[in-house]
Amino acid sequence: MAGYNICVRHLEKYFGAVHVLRNINLDIPAGEFVALVGKSGCGKSTLLRLISSLESPTSGDILINGEQTGTIDGNVRVLFQDARLLPWKTVLDNVVLGSAERDREKALQALRDVDLQGKENAWPSDLSGGQRQRVALARALVGTPKVLLLDEPLSALDALTRLNMQQLIEKLWKEWNFTVILVTHDVSEAVNLADRVILLEDGNITLDTKVELARPRIKNTDAAYYEQLILAHIMKSGENREAAEEYAI
Repeated sequence: MAGYNICVRHLEKYFGAVHVLRNINLDIPAGEFVALVGKSGCGKSTLLRLISSLESPTSGDILINGEQTGTIDGNVRVLFQDARLLPWKTVLDNVVLGSAERDREKALQALRDVDLQGKENAWPSDLSGGQRQRVALARALVGTPKVLLLDEPLSALDALTRLNMQQLIEKLWKEWNFTVILVTHDVSEAVNLADRVILLEDGNITLDTKVELARPRIKNTDAAYYEQLILAHIMKSGENREAAEEYAI
């Protein structure tokens, strides 16, 4: 199984008079893991929603596997910060939600893939935050996704649970070879997971850098180099220009 490539051309998005995305051009090869970083309100989540067809662009084109987007595609799955589980349904019923009844065995396998075997009859209220996000991830896997879009799904988790989820996402990405776009405020998380980190500022791409580190990633001076490179760009705007000197490479 291989992921889909994504091509974005001259993408513009307005919400009323607010210009959210400005002439975005982006090529993501099949199977690549990309992280989108930037300050709140820079357009990261909007770009993800446009790629998933949850929003429509004002102008420009988005092609997934060579096909124009516009309708929600089952090959493209999204994970949000909130796991969005139905509290009156069991874990298994939440995983199979939106899939055919015959996919229940696939749902059970997906629960095994995210290390939740034995939890299929539990209720969402019985689960920890990390377990609920694993259920949401299993629900995405049932559809055998070609593209997985992650809109800060780990941001509400404690540090240890977050690290475990990062490792699980990387493991599944390696096994399934889908294309991943991760939206995160955490530069360390971006460097730890992604092949490539893209910085958005005021609706523009201002940095697009490859993370050329061996996997599994470890915290060392090489990882610190990429973190400082990205942080320096983030902090160079406006009032943060002086603070950026601390992070200059």
